Amino acid sequence: MQVIVDASNVAHFGKKDGKPSLAKLQVAVEALEKLGYHPILIADASLRHEIDEKEEFNKLLDEEKVHQVPSGTNADHYILKLAEDEDAKILSNDAFREFYDEFRDINSRRIPYKFVDGKISIGSSAKPKKIKNILQKICNQTMSEFEKKGYDSYKLKKNKKLSGIAVAKEAIDRITKSKDEGIDSKLEGVFMKIPLFDKVMKMVEDAEMASDFIIFVLVSPRDYQEAVRNAGNIAVTVGDRLKLDHAPLVAVRNDLFTKPGTFELNIIYSDEILEESPFDVNITINDHDYSFVKKNSRNIASTVAARLGTWKFPIVSVKPSMLMEKPGHYDINLEKGGEK
Repeated sequence: MQVIVDASNVAHFGKKDGKPSLAKLQVAVEALEKLGYHPILIADASLRHEIDEKEEFNKLLDEEKVHQVPSGTNADHYILKLAEDEDAKILSNDAFREFYDEFRDINSRRIPYKFVDGKISIGSSAKPKKIKNILQKICNQTMSEFEKKGYDSYKLKKNKKLSGIAVAKEAIDRITKSKDEGIDSKLEGVFMKIPLFDKVMKMVEDAEMASDFIIFVLVSPRDYQEAVRNAGNIAVTVGDRLKLDHAPLVAVRNDLFTKPGTFELNIIYSDEILEESPFDVNITINDHDYSFVKKNSRNIASTVAARLGTWKFPIVSVKPSMLMEKPGHYDINLEKGGEK
């Protein structure tokens, strides 16, 4: 397995008045290799100017044994994104707390460590939380497959605290600001995240055509019932405050990216919503995770529908395969959806 080494964090370990240490990096690399890991060293731009053995460190950079974060890039974010893309661990004592909303599995990726008498002691990462890992990874890959086929998806992750009045206020604020800014209906608003699609689908019902907006309220499966109870009041409140001819439709969706007790909104113009999900989702998975993913297939379907802005859920089929030997292994295939 690959391990992204937070080179600046390791080199600075225990530093008081001295300089960051190249020797600590070398010790960490040797220890990881002995454990069977493949270390990848990532350093921020300042380390080459601060480290004790500059000449040797620059040689490692030239030989690409150490990689420097691109200029103008946040090193912590770069490391976390690389680890996510490569499904790798991270050797670092940095908790990366400011990135918890974007990267939900930091604790299960991060490996802590300490130096004692020049030797490194490498700890263990936290056990992954099954729901956040396997279900969110499946949804992430599914959304990536949709994007490859040209379908935009909602990505904003504000996670505001859930309540009926908070949802109504957020919807009013976004719609008002988008109108005040004069945002073209074919552009993503800065204040209002609205995935827009070609007008090739008719509305599901006459009521939808009469409404200016569809407001998808994205909530954790735990909060679904509470959000449904507030949906009618939210629609009336938004319609009255904005003096709309017709109250917007409010559709509550389970969303596996949303934290319990919080919400997100995907607001779409009514005449630009997708009536049907353009593709159905076929998941081939290992025996270990099959039952769990099968049980949560409706939550996957709801998440995909909410993020794409589709009125109807895609069909999500889950089947086990002996070729998927290890827990966490799966494959996603999209099949043309819509009415059969």
